[in-house]
Amino acid sequence: MKKDFMFTSESVTEGHPDKLCDQISDAIVDQFLRGDPFSRVMTECAVANAIVFIAARFQSDAMVDFTRIARQVIQQVGYDGAEFNARTCSIMTSLKELPFAENRTVDERKLTEDELEQIPVRDQVTVFGFACRQTPALMPLPIWLAHQLAKRLATARTERVLPYLAPDGKTQVGVEYRDRQPHRIHSITLVTSLNKAMGEILPFKQLQEEIRAAVIDTVFQGESIQPDPQTRILIDTHDAFAGGGPSVHSGLTGRKTAIDTYGEYSRQSGAALSGKDPTRIDRVGAYAARYAAKNLVAAGLASECEVQLSYSIGLARPVSVQVETFGTGKISDAALAALLEQHFDFRLAGIIKHFNLRFLPTLVKGGFYQKLATYGQMGRMDIDPVPWEMTDKVAVFH
Repeated sequence: MKKDFMFTSESVTEGHPDKLCDQISDAIVDQFLRGDPFSRVMTECAVANAIVFIAARFQSDAMVDFTRIARQVIQQVGYDGAEFNARTCSIMTSLKELPFAENRTVDERKLTEDELEQIPVRDQVTVFGFACRQTPALMPLPIWLAHQLAKRLATARTERVLPYLAPDGKTQVGVEYRDRQPHRIHSITLVTSLNKAMGEILPFKQLQEEIRAAVIDTVFQGESIQPDPQTRILIDTHDAFAGGGPSVHSGLTGRKTAIDTYGEYSRQSGAALSGKDPTRIDRVGAYAARYAAKNLVAAGLASECEVQLSYSIGLARPVSVQVETFGTGKISDAALAALLEQHFDFRLAGIIKHFNLRFLPTLVKGGFYQKLATYGQMGRMDIDPVPWEMTDKVAVFH
């Protein structure tokens, strides 16, 4: 196991085409669940120059206007240029309404333990959850910083601190580790799209200086590890990216799973998280694994922890629960896995019940799943509530 290394993670703003697709897909999930908490929906989106394509399969009593939702998200993100905007882009749909499943409206909150045990998963997947002591959110530092820079890049645009920025942007942070702990900032990269008309007014050097002051310097004000004179900083606003967005490069739901999870510092299943209702174990199982890993680290039983859950079709419980603490565990990894199986409910119906996943879109103003679609679905301290980020299980380890 390496102890000294350099690791990079990237994030993107809400205007990145892949993230635009994730937001449209999850806004559709939110709308289905608001109208019918027992909806089952799988929806995917693709965008390209002036075109949005939505494919969905669903069982629901809710009435959902797919086209209207897509246009609302595009407008919220800020695309209003001639090349791509909510008013004139073409929206194509391929929709399939599925027959209602038996017992479709079963409310997990009202089920007995025996009844919860009778609800199997309908997919096969191995999911991972991770936590470490590198940040207050118990997330790896590279992805944490990359998200903060991406959010600040978007805020600088929407608050008109940097009015010439367009919605599409990317960030990357490289961190050097010593003995598996963050030691210094190796590199920071920002790739930003510009409003063509305004971006041509300012010299390139001035753009770089203003973006560095408004984004990088602001984000690192409160960080314990600061960029040093050897930190490589690249701010790129090259002409090929002018305007950015779907008119420059296409997007697809579920293509940024590393950004949604741990920036590839830890493993992730590769299955898309966005666009799926709470009955999909490849989505909610990842939340349960994060919950377990975070509580274990918060309890002080390890400074770094990866939880692996493997599910097979037709079974309620995972067929395998594994823990890896990378040599930091206070007790054996096998003993920690046994504790998780004893104190955490990894059954599909148990996860839905414990996290109240069917009803969060109604309880959270502005929807719930759409908010998760950008800046990571793990480590979110800016959304309340995100139930898998709670550390309310710490006491079971003592």
